[in-house]
Amino acid sequence: MSLQISVAIPLLNEEESLPELAQWIDKVMKANNFSYEIIFVDDGSTDGSWNLIQDLKQKYDEIRAIKFRRNYGKSPGLQKAFEAAQGEVVITMDADLQDSPDEIPELYRMITEEGYDLVSGWKKKRYDPITKTIPTKLYNGVTRMMSGIKLNDMNCGLKAYKKEVVKNIEVYGDMHRYIPVIAKSAGYGKIGEKVVQHQARKYGSSKFGINRFIRGPLDLASIMFVSKYGKRPMHFFGMIGLILLMIGFVLLAYLSVKKIFFAQVGIASLPSFYLGMLSIIVGVQLFIAGFLAELISRNAPGRNNYIVEETI
Repeated sequence: MSLQISVAIPLLNEEESLPELAQWIDKVMKANNFSYEIIFVDDGSTDGSWNLIQDLKQKYDEIRAIKFRRNYGKSPGLQKAFEAAQGEVVITMDADLQDSPDEIPELYRMITEEGYDLVSGWKKKRYDPITKTIPTKLYNGVTRMMSGIKLNDMNCGLKAYKKEVVKNIEVYGDMHRYIPVIAKSAGYGKIGEKVVQHQARKYGSSKFGINRFIRGPLDLASIMFVSKYGKRPMHFFGMIGLILLMIGFVLLAYLSVKKIFFAQVGIASLPSFYLGMLSIIVGVQLFIAGFLAELISRNAPGRNNYIVEETI
């Protein structure tokens, strides 16, 4: 019988919450007769988290664990957990006890019975300070507008995935915030949402600083660009370059006509002359950038990596 659920938990310095979290997950799984595994990924903790995980392994056979030599971030932790996961449904959650394991049975049902590729939690009632909730609302609004994915809480750590999804996407950098966007770009478009219970932090403090508000928009722009133009970069750079070349050509042609047929002097002092020259120079540079990007893309190892749903 195949494993039903893998629970992927990246963590950093969560020594106090781990025993309660492991016990809670085990209680929920046994109450629902699920076969499961817990995959802890220790992201370079400096407290006693790793030693505690080793002790918990003696109590719970279902625990598996990975330890990074240093702190890499949440996305690498999730990626390693995804690579190791064996369950048919993969549940991700944070280790700080703000995500409730009681939500797991319904998330599992939505994946297995309703056919969702991904189900994201929605912390409709949050126990976070206003300095976190307001930027989060803004971030979710912008992401919905740019990606077309109608989720109210894109960054909720409590999510459920089909095994196929996590095995066919790659999470890196700080891209864990945009896993639904990555999944959609890979062809997994049946994305659902479930209102989940959010609990106040019981131990420790948040590991995410203000820099996430800078990295977030940049990561979103990167994902949107790569998902649309990753295999055809010339379509992006070439289009803009062509527009700029046309603008520059028209301006300089107009000034040339005035110079030749109307004997206008001093055209080199006109702003339109410099605008035309700048447009042509930048347009040529963008064309060159597009050609170089095409060369890199066409020689990349994954240039023909496509996800096949089924064959007959």
